[in-house]
Amino acid sequence: MKQYLETLFEKTSHKLQYLKGKEIVFMVPQNSEHGDYSTNIAMLLTKELKKNPREIAQNIIVVLEYDKSVIEKIEIAGPGFINFYFTKNSLVKIIPEIINENTNFGKLEKYSGKKANVEFVSANPTGPLTVGHGRNAVIGDTIANMLEWAGYNVDREYYFNNAGRQMRVLGDSVKKRYLQSLGEDIEFPEDYYQGDYIKEIAQKLKNEHGARIKDESESGIFKETAEKEIFADIEKTLNRLNIKMKIFFNENSLYEQGKIEGLLKSFEEKNLSYEKEGAVWLSLSELGQENDKVIVKSTGEPTYRLPDIAYHTTKFDRNYDLIVDLFGSDHAATYPDVLAGVKALGYDSLKVKVLIHQFVTIMQGGEAVKMSTRKANYITLDELIDWVGGDVVRYFFIMRSIGSHLNFDLDIAKKQSDENPVFYLQYAHARISSILKMTDEQKLKSSLENLELLQTEAEQNLLKKLHSFQNDIEFAVDNFEPHRIANYLEELASLFHKFYTECRIIGSEKNLAEARISLIIAAQIVLRNGLTLLGLNAPDRM
Repeated sequence: MKQYLETLFEKTSHKLQYLKGKEIVFMVPQNSEHGDYSTNIAMLLTKELKKNPREIAQNIIVVLEYDKSVIEKIEIAGPGFINFYFTKNSLVKIIPEIINENTNFGKLEKYSGKKANVEFVSANPTGPLTVGHGRNAVIGDTIANMLEWAGYNVDREYYFNNAGRQMRVLGDSVKKRYLQSLGEDIEFPEDYYQGDYIKEIAQKLKNEHGARIKDESESGIFKETAEKEIFADIEKTLNRLNIKMKIFFNENSLYEQGKIEGLLKSFEEKNLSYEKEGAVWLSLSELGQENDKVIVKSTGEPTYRLPDIAYHTTKFDRNYDLIVDLFGSDHAATYPDVLAGVKALGYDSLKVKVLIHQFVTIMQGGEAVKMSTRKANYITLDELIDWVGGDVVRYFFIMRSIGSHLNFDLDIAKKQSDENPVFYLQYAHARISSILKMTDEQKLKSSLENLELLQTEAEQNLLKKLHSFQNDIEFAVDNFEPHRIANYLEELASLFHKFYTECRIIGSEKNLAEARISLIIAAQIVLRNGLTLLGLNAPDRM
């Protein structure tokens, strides 16, 4: 329907020159009495044309050459909205389109041929992934899925640092636990990593090497083994959520390849850095930021800004058309410095889309479950998957706007009822499979011959929702909002369940029954495609 309106207005623009080059937005009104689609273009043109918006709307309607078998009527509402009402018979044309395209229905060619990089998770290998990492992981992977559906060739990237203080503490944590396992009386600092996984790695080293490595440096075999074991655990956890990274980028390589040294030289040559109190400062105040910031401490150790800027230059050098960075809200105040540095080097910072997600609170019995990474009373992502399953974890992490704090209610997540939105969606898909099995037993088949018989309100509402699938995906992609797809699927499932309650298939007249079978096949395809897009299973039985 939306595509028809876009084509209609494009053909009309030669008659109304003021429409040429204008982006005309068509929206689905919240109240169905206001039509199937609506546009506010007349109101937007008021200032330019110096006319009343209702008058502009009337002038537009007069010249629209629309097919009356497609559009039943066009009305002006309120201050100047143009509302479009499609005929019932035109709505059914979506069914053969969905069935013919099947798994490709809803996919876009909008960004075909373009390359995107989505960097997410990016947790240093100091411990298991927690629920906080989990939201980042699922959002990142879902956005990558969305971009692929819109035509992008997407690389999923994980950026990590296996050097620095965190990793030194990790190595020493393992060594101290190893020495304790040998019976030595070793004090274990409170700010070291406390989890059982540290003891398990230490025990493994003891089993393999006995006491032979007790004099080895914590930065050697202890750190290296911990990194290897923890990274294997991280990848295993991500695989449980069907998340597979293509690229693992090690921050250390920026130093080894001279990227950091080269970046410092570039800033110096551009007069964008200076020394003060033994530190090197980046002149961010000259780049539109409020204050200059330290990029190399007086100790000679770089702050996060320097390697982060260097890292982003490698993304540009790899010729991505879109670069997506997904961070937790603790990064909200820091990434502008990195983008300013990238821009100062001559790169197009507009290619970078930074997404900030809010944190997760795990709720049980109406109370928050407390977490602390180093004290090890946190909930790991693996534990969460064990409790509620991978599909529920994925869906709950993206069913709310990424800018909203998320309360993950374990009590609801564990339910096998309509209260659990994942169960609700998957049950709709499984219910259609069950219906199709029964209709097959009754020798009833899908037919596209008598789709005009689909005239009831429940059928028409379901058809209208199927029409908007591709538009909703496009909106979600362009605005990086995966929760929009979740919302769409819940509404579609609700409309299907209402159809199921009101419209019988078995027992209906044969032509009507076969048309309804075609309708639910189309609905199932869209449900399956939407669930696939979110990285969820579409079961045939539950």
